[in-house]
Amino acid sequence: MFEVNHLNLIYDMDKEERVCAVNDVSLKLPDTGLIGIIGPSGSGKSSLMYCLSTLKKATDGEIVYNGKNYKELTGKELERLRREQFGFVFQHHFLVGYMSAMDNVMVAAKESSPETKKRAEELLQQLRIKPAESKKKPKQLSGGQRQRCAIARALINEPKVLFADEPTASLDHENAFRVMHYLKEYSKEHLVIVITHDHSILEGADRIIEIWDGEISTKEAVE
Repeated sequence: MFEVNHLNLIYDMDKEERVCAVNDVSLKLPDTGLIGIIGPSGSGKSSLMYCLSTLKKATDGEIVYNGKNYKELTGKELERLRREQFGFVFQHHFLVGYMSAMDNVMVAAKESSPETKKRAEELLQQLRIKPAESKKKPKQLSGGQRQRCAIARALINEPKVLFADEPTASLDHENAFRVMHYLKEYSKEHLVIVITHDHSILEGADRIIEIWDGEISTKEAVE
């Protein structure tokens, strides 16, 4: 699905001291599976995700997704790609404060229909958000509940690729395990890319990519 060739992302190009967040990274990622990208803070793992997801433009190198080279796509085409095929979970939930949990999930849906609402309800319940809690606004929910709502929102359109940046950072151990189990199930028919510094949540991952100082140090296939 993804083919990355000699990718670089350099910040502060106009300054004397440049920061090379991604340094000559080449890799291939499959159509399905749970892929973990792990490394310490500042290692470049999130920067790599931003390039893969089109949220940042690489300095040089290329990314090909399903035969489409990002360099050959217009801004509108990249936006359409994000909207139609990608889902995002960030470390901060970014829920809309005046909306209920259910409305926060539905606002991201491609269409508002009974079928979509049913899927939203099922997602919230699978992520242990009770029907009564789905009617509450973010400030009435715990940090973990807010994050699980954000995960449901990212999955409402059944994206082909889910990018999850530290998705369990605000969850306790039990809920982190449940979320990762759910993402593992989802990855059987989709590609799930999890960015984390916590190796323990990647138990069961199909592949683990370790990054250090913007470079891939190991690419471990998990049996």
